[in-house]
Amino acid sequence: MKTSTLTIRLDDDLDKLLTKAARQSRSSRSEVARDALRRQLRISQFDALRRKMMPFAEARGYLTDEDVFSDVS
Repeated sequence: MKTSTLTIRLDDDLDKLLTKAARQSRSSRSEVARDALRRQLRISQFDALRRKMMPFAEARGYLTDEDVFSDVS
């Protein structure tokens, strides 16, 4: 698998949180950072898709998550 390197600067608090998370999960700091970045990027993709779809959903009467849940439950 081809990989690339990313260098970022962390403040002391974030560095400590990353180290603690890595220790608790018995993973490397890089693995924890990759996982966090992957999750955040997926959340951003989901949010963008949601914003794109909202006008279509609202036009059909879906104004809240509860509207959707009530129809699919």
